[in-house]
Amino acid sequence: MANIKSQIKRVKTNNKANERNSAEKSAMRTAMKKVVVACEKGDKELAVSLLPVAFSKIDAAVSSGIQHKNKAARLKSSLQTKVNAL
Repeated sequence: MANIKSQIKRVKTNNKANERNSAEKSAMRTAMKKVVVACEKGDKELAVSLLPVAFSKIDAAVSSGIQHKNKAARLKSSLQTKVNAL
């Protein structure tokens, strides 16, 4: 553990940010998985209704710097392709 006051504060803020980022990334993955599961079951209506939610979670991750914009575009394209294949 650090002895310097500013470093102690940095450790605390880094831990808070890590928890926040982990929660947002987990929510993004969960939303994506719901779309994929709906596609695997062949439920197009459910997949189409869940797609905008997943897209908004991906975009939120990009805007907060958790995900790179090109990876987000790739993920969104992948999800859209799965839904369109139904």
